[in-house]
Amino acid sequence: MRRRLNDNGQTLVEYVLIIALISVIAISLVSLLGGYLKDSITKSSCGLVGEEYVKGAKPGEGHCETPKNNE
Repeated sequence: MRRRLNDNGQTLVEYVLIIALISVIAISLVSLLGGYLKDSITKSSCGLVGEEYVKGAKPGEGHCETPKNNE
């Protein structure tokens, strides 16, 4: 009976460790893929406002520009 009372603290520690591991994985994925995600969102927003997407030198450096008219 006494062993069961101590399991609650152990379970809490396990949950905290799982949440910490998931947080570390999420942060590392965002740092690795963040530039690509930013570029994809920028491409979508350029299309919505009628501008052209210009690719940057590195992932995450792309931007929108007003299209030049060829008259």
